[in-house]
Amino acid sequence: MSTLDTIVALSTPVGESALAVIRLSGPQCPILFKALIGDKKESMPRHAILVKYMSINGLQLDDCIVTYYENERSFTGNATLEITPHGNPLIIQNILEDLYARGCRAAQPGEFTRTAFLNGKLDLSQAEAIADLIRARSDRSIEIAQRQLHGSVGRKMSELTDNILSIMAQVEAYIDFPEEDLPGENVAGPTQELGIVLKQLNQLIQTQQYSAILHEGIKTLIVGEPNVGKSSLINVLTGSQRAIVSDTPGTTRDFIASFMMLGSFRIEILDTAGLHKASDEIEQLGIQNTLEQAETADFFLLVLDAAEPCPTLPEELLEHMSSSNTLVLENKMDLDKAQSLAAFLPDLTHCAVSLKTQNGLEAFKDQWLTLIQSGLSTAPSVEGLVVNARHAAALSKSVEALELAENKLRMGELPELIAADLRSAVESIGAVVGRVDNERMLDSLFKQFCIGK
Repeated sequence: MSTLDTIVALSTPVGESALAVIRLSGPQCPILFKALIGDKKESMPRHAILVKYMSINGLQLDDCIVTYYENERSFTGNATLEITPHGNPLIIQNILEDLYARGCRAAQPGEFTRTAFLNGKLDLSQAEAIADLIRARSDRSIEIAQRQLHGSVGRKMSELTDNILSIMAQVEAYIDFPEEDLPGENVAGPTQELGIVLKQLNQLIQTQQYSAILHEGIKTLIVGEPNVGKSSLINVLTGSQRAIVSDTPGTTRDFIASFMMLGSFRIEILDTAGLHKASDEIEQLGIQNTLEQAETADFFLLVLDAAEPCPTLPEELLEHMSSSNTLVLENKMDLDKAQSLAAFLPDLTHCAVSLKTQNGLEAFKDQWLTLIQSGLSTAPSVEGLVVNARHAAALSKSVEALELAENKLRMGELPELIAADLRSAVESIGAVVGRVDNERMLDSLFKQFCIGK
């Protein structure tokens, strides 16, 4: 990887389309731009120009639109060229091969964004937000990614850094001027200010658990005894025959995953094996798999047969279920023998439905959405920010350093030792936005991007 290279990649999905976008960045872009437009007078940067793309061998490959962005005025910070040909895969491949012949090389995953980061066009949290925005699967995750892309995380990190630096200035005053007529060391003041910063950092760290929910989807387990309607429920929710519906107990022996949208949330639904006393080893493995999935589930849909006695559920399942993450569906309310089961697990929200007639289904969805929104609204938040796992790890290191500094302040230890811990905290916060020189970390982060971004 070199700043002297000119990188190129297809930035639109592979396959047939009306148009495609081929993106280049590097020192050859102005030369290629002039070669493509020839003697055209309207060769202004940042203006779209229609040209005949002539290969290095003099063959016309296509009619294209080209747009040139000069240094410092492009996404990457380097000279950039975008070529828009027709979306025929053969035309695209011919143009790419011609660009390789002219000295360009294929871009690595995330190399355009990495170049923008290295050129100071955006911080690391904004770079991550680009990948999050591309992969977002719900309106809420798009909103979070856009907020981060516009610098919300970076601004908060700057604010926290300034607060710690202010505390450090108070501490270091006694290091630099120990014999001057300074006010007595105010231990309570810095300690109180440190406590405020620690509280905000811990709140930010706690939001990490909601990052996966917003970006990957809310993992929802459909659980219950055999033949209560679990497979029918997933078929109704997804609008397709995802699961086999049968009167034979144990038909679903492994979990079946599917996705749906509920309001602005992406839901990953898992239809699991029925909970009962297994008659063979394979069924027992399916039930054990259900209990293992429960350990990482975000939400539970417990399906009951309203015409049958209440079930006995495993303790391993019940310990993961609560009033905030579980909805009980009393199914088969269309049967004559059906009765209310509200007395079973009364702390949980119950909905009466008939999956056969779909009576009560919309009311159930409304209640489900309300519970999800209620659970997320109580999530710890600092100015609407949600951090990812990498951010949380860096902030946790900062918390450790600040707690050491706080203890030393209370114990009246040397200001030099306290200042060292505060500097360590500032460095850890800086890692969130990329104020670190860690090539391995950057390689790991950007290789997860798609090529052309």
